[in-house]
Amino acid sequence: MKIANLRGHHLLCVHGFQGMGYSPSFVANMKTIVQDIRDPACDVWLEVRMEFDDVCMACPHKGHTVCQAGEGSDPHVRAMDGRVIRHLRIERGGTYRKEWLMNRIARMVEPDDLDELCAGCSWLAQGVCKEGIRKLKARYMAGECV
Repeated sequence: MKIANLRGHHLLCVHGFQGMGYSPSFVANMKTIVQDIRDPACDVWLEVRMEFDDVCMACPHKGHTVCQAGEGSDPHVRAMDGRVIRHLRIERGGTYRKEWLMNRIARMVEPDDLDELCAGCSWLAQGVCKEGIRKLKARYMAGECV
């Protein structure tokens, strides 16, 4: 059984990813993670956390113990993690089958929810995140995924 680690807010980010990122190594790492998330045949379990995860491992802003993207960035990303975890009514540190969790996101998150869940995120203005949630909802609500 493959287990991946994702921060609460990265559970949403993976749906909007379109090849942009902080560095070439970050983009390559994110691309691999996103492929596993989007591939219905990939049976992966996701551990949900509020600290560094598989996405953070290739981020140029990863400090020794905290995000160093800018002043206040670590509490900001932790706050987003917490909002997403509470919104989805899942547990920090919980491990969930990917398909179950993606279905839950599709049912419980509307594109406009990102305005609150991801408030202050620089990527939100790009529009790709909301579009990613729309596509996820369309896939799951059309019955393509269990």
